[in-house]
Amino acid sequence: MRRHRFRPAPLALAAVLAFSVPLAVHAQPAPAGQAAVQLSIASQPLAQALNDLARQTRLELIVQPSLVAGRTAPAVAGLLTPREALDRLLAGSGLVAVIEGTVVTVQRIPVPAAGTAPAGSTTLSEVRVTAAGERSGLTENTGSYTTRQAGTATPLGLSLRETPQSVSVITRQRMEDQGLTQLPEVVAQTPGLVLRQGGNQGSDSSPIYSRGFTVNTYMVDGVRQTDSNYSSIFQTNDMAMFDRVEVVRGASGLMNGVGTPGAAINLIRKRPTADFQGHVRAEAGSWNHARAEVDLSSPLNASGSVRGRLVAAAQDNDSYIDRLKERKKLLYGVVEADLTPDTQLFAGASVQHHDATGHARGGLPAFYADGTRTAWARSASAAPPWAYSQRHYTSVFAALEHRVSDDWKLKATATRTTSFYDELIGYASGGAPVRETGAGVTIWAGRWTAKPRQDSLDLQTTGRFDLLGRKHDIAFGAQLSRTSYRAPNYTNWTHAGWSSAIANIYTWDGTSPAEPNNPSIGRATSDERLNSAYATLRLKPTDALALLAGARVVDWSRYQTSTRYSTGATTITDRGETGEVIPYLGAVYDIDRNWSAYASYTSIFTPQNLRLANGDYMDPQTGDSFELGIKGAFLNDRLNASAAVYKARQDNLGIAIPNVFAPDGSQAYQAVSGTSTRGFEMEVSGEVQPGWQVSAGFSRNMTRDRLRARLNTDVPQNTLKLFTSYRIAGIGKGLTVGGGVRWQNAIYLDNQGAARTRFTQPAYAVVDLMARYAVTDTVAVTANIGNLLDKVYYNTVGNSYYGTPRHLRVGLDVRF
Repeated sequence: MRRHRFRPAPLALAAVLAFSVPLAVHAQPAPAGQAAVQLSIASQPLAQALNDLARQTRLELIVQPSLVAGRTAPAVAGLLTPREALDRLLAGSGLVAVIEGTVVTVQRIPVPAAGTAPAGSTTLSEVRVTAAGERSGLTENTGSYTTRQAGTATPLGLSLRETPQSVSVITRQRMEDQGLTQLPEVVAQTPGLVLRQGGNQGSDSSPIYSRGFTVNTYMVDGVRQTDSNYSSIFQTNDMAMFDRVEVVRGASGLMNGVGTPGAAINLIRKRPTADFQGHVRAEAGSWNHARAEVDLSSPLNASGSVRGRLVAAAQDNDSYIDRLKERKKLLYGVVEADLTPDTQLFAGASVQHHDATGHARGGLPAFYADGTRTAWARSASAAPPWAYSQRHYTSVFAALEHRVSDDWKLKATATRTTSFYDELIGYASGGAPVRETGAGVTIWAGRWTAKPRQDSLDLQTTGRFDLLGRKHDIAFGAQLSRTSYRAPNYTNWTHAGWSSAIANIYTWDGTSPAEPNNPSIGRATSDERLNSAYATLRLKPTDALALLAGARVVDWSRYQTSTRYSTGATTITDRGETGEVIPYLGAVYDIDRNWSAYASYTSIFTPQNLRLANGDYMDPQTGDSFELGIKGAFLNDRLNASAAVYKARQDNLGIAIPNVFAPDGSQAYQAVSGTSTRGFEMEVSGEVQPGWQVSAGFSRNMTRDRLRARLNTDVPQNTLKLFTSYRIAGIGKGLTVGGGVRWQNAIYLDNQGAARTRFTQPAYAVVDLMARYAVTDTVAVTANIGNLLDKVYYNTVGNSYYGTPRHLRVGLDVRF
């Protein structure tokens, strides 16, 4: 058993995984030397309450994280011995604390077996227990900016230090501290990710980049979301239903079958808790922002073998951009049931709506007709009132997990997700205004709508086995996914009898020209299938060395038809790739107790739904990805650090051609082969000192074509992201203050405007602040200020779409 001098930190991250102590049914008399202490502990998650008690009494603490996860403690205050305080904190929890000198062990109250001492006995005979606690990645109620386990890079449930790839986690505490309620807000705070936002939230003109490549891999609880040619629909996710967001940078073919060397974003749903807990939040802010959240979790039967959770959220807001209004809704319900001691069912459903009016894919033109730069107000909108975006999602899922033995586990997950999108496009980014008259600007107008349905089945087996006297890990499984839809085709960008011209952009209020007549001119169908099988092996030839090897075999196909009503002609596209093998190799070497070095390799294979200017689909992306790095874990995994260098080679990389569209109206791309990207990343996340959480990351990336010319000049090469918070327990019931900065280097595009000049956005930094004050043990007031210094900058280059000005949000949190 390894004991640590306890430091005040989130308890779930301060726990050890093995212990050997006497068990006791009832409280023991306070040992000598345990004198009464003046205590002040607020009602809060049990993990944090025990953390506060340990800090105030200077005790060492040993506990399994799973025992306290999801539990809430009452407020405890006054002159009390540690024994008395522990009894109050653990009352009704089914847990007991054993004190041996300055060491406290929290464990379950044992149930006497038949023939043992009667229930009235105060103690049991000493029992030595050695248990390997199961690591959990859940971050709720930990108060932490890091996690103990991540499952997006491999299916083995490794810690961040054990994973031979760069992994970032945005935890529940981080989202609550910064008020991150939408996925793009999370992306903006995640190290190594860049949101090149060229339009309003959810626009297909706002791709996410990592390591120089667009991110098109989105997952929910480890199940890949198949996009059917429109991956940006997954950006409009509300965060209220998720425990955390895991981001693996680099290729993720082992977990997804297909993937670019950019990143994979995995959204992990909240789970029901062992004890009742409730959370209600109301929030108001700049530009008529109003949001409400309700989150209730409770056992549903007396024994607690069935547990449920319900999350609801609603948000209405205007914007700093004229005419843009948004309405968002979320409802999530889930049930978790212990069918047997070894079998658990996790099933639920969610509904999300994201609706916007006055919605634009871009900003106003960046250049006058004479080639000089325009200078619009940040509030100036490129959207007419008739432009809108509607995105609705419904997901039903069920997961059955069975523990065959202490070492082997089976899991099956079935999901049906129906996405609906209807977007009437209108944005005044075309043309160039005449400086003297305001004439010359045109509206791009079009429409696309569909209702894709995805059915997925994921089967997984994980286990451990003995070989040559050592334990090793293995996982294997299969994934089957099918996405289909039927959708109308429209006349996009040009419309008979309709003029796109705006008479005077200086006086334009969006009402003219009116919405064009845009009838359906045909229909399209799509059937996309992605089936794969994989195996992963983690060998431990020595205590310090772990070798990982795995592969996934992929079959992918997509069958599409497009029919013109006017001629009845049908165009058929039947594409497929069979038996594609994606290998994965990795090694992790423990240098000492805190530091490890690692290396990993995987290949790249991604079928593409991007179109060339002539309408043809691009060939699959292929290539290789290499990564070397070092990782550190400190304070019993409460603080994680990493640094990595990487290199990727890729063929058929899609590069967007500005203002060029394929015949179907979608963005046109050019295929570039022989591209390479290389760079390095550094990150630190977790608890630096008791009550002090930090997340900091720096990334540098260079992407070039085969002639060594730089690609993606409109994506920053260097980014720095920092956020930190500190909890001051001595002020009232607790005050938490925090702040952060996001910095990026200059970006540019050449050959812009009539003068074919360079459009540059210089390097800039955005500063954010937060505060949370506990008014009582259950009520807190929060405040978040974004862009504190009111920095004026463009989100991207190519048009005049500005970043969000300074804004304020205040909230009231009630927990019970």
